[in-house]
Amino acid sequence: MPLTADYFAELQSALAEAGIAQPTLIIDRKRLDANIETFKSHLPPGMAYRIVAKSLPSLPLLEHIRQRTGTDRMMTFNLDMLLEIARAMPDVTQLLGKPLPVAAARAFYRDAPPGAKVQWLIDTPERLDQYLALAAELSVHLDIVFEIDVGLHRGGFSADEILKRCWQKLEASNRARFTGLMGYEPHIAKMPEKHGLREKAKAHAREVYEAAKTLTGCDDRDERGLTLNTAGSPTYRLYTDTSMANEVSAGSVLVKPTDFDTDLLENHLPASFIAAPALKVLDGINVAGFDFLEGREPEMPEGHSKTIYTFGGNWMAKPVWPEGILVNEKYGRSSNQQMLTAPATVPLRPDDFVFFRPTQSEAIFLQFGDIAVVEDGKVVERWPVFKASA
Repeated sequence: MPLTADYFAELQSALAEAGIAQPTLIIDRKRLDANIETFKSHLPPGMAYRIVAKSLPSLPLLEHIRQRTGTDRMMTFNLDMLLEIARAMPDVTQLLGKPLPVAAARAFYRDAPPGAKVQWLIDTPERLDQYLALAAELSVHLDIVFEIDVGLHRGGFSADEILKRCWQKLEASNRARFTGLMGYEPHIAKMPEKHGLREKAKAHAREVYEAAKTLTGCDDRDERGLTLNTAGSPTYRLYTDTSMANEVSAGSVLVKPTDFDTDLLENHLPASFIAAPALKVLDGINVAGFDFLEGREPEMPEGHSKTIYTFGGNWMAKPVWPEGILVNEKYGRSSNQQMLTAPATVPLRPDDFVFFRPTQSEAIFLQFGDIAVVEDGKVVERWPVFKASA
């Protein structure tokens, strides 16, 4: 399913037919579904899947993925999404993807529907004490997952006596219980294979994870009742069995922004695009100030002699169509009308769309209002997104 001129012409027609005339986030549902099937085909037997909500921040999008994967697990990263998912999907168990200040947990229990299922992520003994005090204060029971540092070095427990003492404190508590571990390791995918660095990082992560399991009594329990979470979109392909972990988290890989154009994910398809109208298409390249510099011309890519100003811009995204078009990084970044340049042969007219691929999904998807869902050359649905939140 290559990204061809015919493909983008079809997107142009779909947007025009739908009356869309402003910057819009597009999801190609056939490509999304193909990515879901690719993802499922790579999961080893018994490996559970947890959807990363921040990377796919739309309830209809999350529900679509749930239906096609059969999962009732999500990973959530802030209070707003935690509450919205708890209200809309009461059967879902949410695991925090980062530790939240205890004040956020207090606010959750104030506003959440009864029976909401949450596993709180704890990264330090101090935070554990805060959450245990909250449980006593509110007379609630907490499910606790420990964050462990498997090589990313972004905080979390080491596999040492401090982790063991925190686990023992949970075992003695009548207000909280230990429900598992999370070890996130996106750094592995960024390690070069040269000199065996990727394999060394992978082996180190496994060693730490296995040691943490031993220290927290996982070896003596039925692991099917525990959350042993690892991976993310960059690394899920590295897990070919469930000997270390029993679930992986992923989100971005299903829509594949450019940051996920890696060797491990080459079988996944770009499925999300930003479409921005070209408000102005001008012959020549003129930059303010150079009128007064006799004999000086602005530096431009070789062969570029056309200027385009888009409706909006300055997104975390890269232009992908028309072919050859480039953001002018030196003079052109603007959230109002972004300047791009192109060869004279680019067949673009005012009000045609310029297409970009997001570099990531989690922040970008919240900037355009309802997502335009495209299938078979038409906009078939509009999916609302979560309200903007960190």
